[in-house]
Amino acid sequence: MKYFKPFIKGIKKPFKVLKVFLKQKAGWLDMPKILPYKGYGNETDVFIQGMVIEDKGLAKPKNKHRFWTNMLSTIKRFSSDEIPDVKVSATFLGESKTVKTDELGYFSFHFHFENKQDDLLTKEWHSIHFELLDQIIENQPPIHATGEIRIVPVRHNRIIVSDIDDTVMISHATQILKKLRLMLLKNALTRSPFLGVSKFYDALAKGTFKTENNPFFYVSSSEWNLYDLLDDFFHFNHLPKGVFMLRKLESSIYKFWKSGGGSHEHKFEKIESLLQFYPGQKFILIGDSGQHDPEIYSRLAFEFPGRIETIFIRKIRKRTFLDGNENVGEKLKEVNTNYYEVKNTHEAALAAVRHGLIDESYFEEKSTDSSR
Repeated sequence: MKYFKPFIKGIKKPFKVLKVFLKQKAGWLDMPKILPYKGYGNETDVFIQGMVIEDKGLAKPKNKHRFWTNMLSTIKRFSSDEIPDVKVSATFLGESKTVKTDELGYFSFHFHFENKQDDLLTKEWHSIHFELLDQIIENQPPIHATGEIRIVPVRHNRIIVSDIDDTVMISHATQILKKLRLMLLKNALTRSPFLGVSKFYDALAKGTFKTENNPFFYVSSSEWNLYDLLDDFFHFNHLPKGVFMLRKLESSIYKFWKSGGGSHEHKFEKIESLLQFYPGQKFILIGDSGQHDPEIYSRLAFEFPGRIETIFIRKIRKRTFLDGNENVGEKLKEVNTNYYEVKNTHEAALAAVRHGLIDESYFEEKSTDSSR
């Protein structure tokens, strides 16, 4: 059966396009909306992506939402139809570009500037404006959206890349029933972060002298369909604002429970692209032992010797990556990478203080962590 999977995957895409076309002709397609994801850039280049999708009217999460309201929101996230082959324009720093969405409704923009370094470096986050150029439904009003781009200049010494599931947010990614229960019954307000993670990430962002403003990238095997939930979760729990790097959803709603699964090679590719795009910065990688973060992060450390400053792995299993791999820790030291498997955020913070990654006053300050 595995030999037929590429063929089946290939014929699925035209059917998705046909489904949207038929809904459009029948008048069943909901109002389209542009959903931009946070982008990133440096002194010369900027990247941002997003999608055009049916607006299913997802309600903002509330503590008192009934479980069926949360369940309906999850279903909507995975059942909304992406709208392919439509034109979207983006305007940034006075320059405009137009692209078409792909067969899954995604678009991406790359802006290259030769002489706008001063404009790009005026602030950390810039706004970028989008417009849908095609008429998709009858009586469609103008469709606009505004996105954000994080500029990371060469002078920044450090970039932090963190996994999400079971690293920041309790997800039970390796236990299907528990994971499904959280996805269906909880929302961004009622999902729980790990104790102390907000304070620790805030300290990493501020750095040793509390003035560094180190950028965060959140790389996950979860799909872009969960973007609004994750964005709200990070905001509600006072986690550092950062750029999400998720996966495209290529399976159906009936397989949404597999969200966050797969080979996780996506994580390797995304972090590798960041290391190549930001060649002058050191990186801190944070993950967990539930899936393949230790292997992926170690591969990156060996591929980019001297670039991965520290790896933190939250232990969520009894067996760890170092079991049977006693030499890995020593080999990582040879490429100037510190590797830590920690039981909790407190242990990670102790190591971070010891290596000058966060200020020594960390343990003296009162936490405002909203973990429950």
